[in-house]
Amino acid sequence: MKTSTAIMTGVALVALAACNKNNAQNNAASQIEANGENRAENVTAAANNEAANIVNAAQNEASAVKNAGENKASAIKNAAENKAEAVKNSSSNAAENKSK
Repeated sequence: MKTSTAIMTGVALVALAACNKNNAQNNAASQIEANGENRAENVTAAANNEAANIVNAAQNEASAVKNAGENKASAIKNAAENKAEAVKNSSSNAAENKSK
């Protein structure tokens, strides 16, 4: 009986050691997988941030071009209005001078 108890205890210890080894391997595999997932998420987040920065820069550039165009158009319109007003005043002054 003592021999069989010793053998059973030895078998149990060997089985327990095998389980512990598997647990360590499973833990290592899980850690590797988790690290891979974290790295992939970081790469995705960085790519999304870069894409957002590019879109924002493009929108800013488009706004600057639009504003420059509007400013130039406004300047042309103002110049034309001023020139038209000058022509009106010139005609009006000439008519007044003839009537005197």
